[in-house]
Amino acid sequence: MGREDAWSGTVVKKSWALLDGSNLYRRVSVQTDDDRVEKVRVNRALWKILNVGDRLVKDAGGEPRRA
Repeated sequence: MGREDAWSGTVVKKSWALLDGSNLYRRVSVQTDDDRVEKVRVNRALWKILNVGDRLVKDAGGEPRRA
């Protein structure tokens, strides 16, 4: 899923990692409405309020947001 893609789906997992040793990356696994599971990077504020089962929506060119 690229920056210009639009999608919506349900959070199935939250995770974080220090992939390069110095930056913390927050990701959620989202089951999209067409039954694909994709990992999506989200900002800290959104990651803190999301729970498994929450709906996310992303408009083309925008950032993921809670539905």
